[in-house]
Amino acid sequence: MSVARNRIAVYPGTFDPITSGHVDLVDRAAPLFERLIVGVAESAGKGPALSLSLRVDLAREALARHGNVEVRGFDSLLAHFVKEVGGGVLLRGLRAVSDFEYEFQLASMNRHLIPEVETLFLTPAEQYGFISSSLVREISRLGGDVSDFVPPAVARALQAEWKRARE
Repeated sequence: MSVARNRIAVYPGTFDPITSGHVDLVDRAAPLFERLIVGVAESAGKGPALSLSLRVDLAREALARHGNVEVRGFDSLLAHFVKEVGGGVLLRGLRAVSDFEYEFQLASMNRHLIPEVETLFLTPAEQYGFISSSLVREISRLGGDVSDFVPPAVARALQAEWKRARE
């Protein structure tokens, strides 16, 4: 792997929605790389609650303070996206031991598909370890306050989405 590729990391996910835990990982990873590309996956099979364009916009707003972070949507195999953007490192978050088995399997598959790319795991700060997008969506959908778990624009977007869905 070339040194130039090592300087470009890709942090993929559905980010449905982006949470404070995701933002924390980007905050800590951004200084480590020349460029950090947050790849927001369409993931139609997962049935995201928010549209791809909204998820991209929310991630861009949440991460705007980082000059070396770019947010891009994609609807392809992750390996193809990583090659397209010239990534040399895949960044993944591990919240708990329960994440490890799935992430290990994913990393092994990616190593097979894109052997020139390394996977780097980061853990979130302790206060974000329990936050997941699916929990945030469910709490918000049921009318709960998620402002402690997501950036303000995300909390507003979720409230608007559920209001629209009820009408």
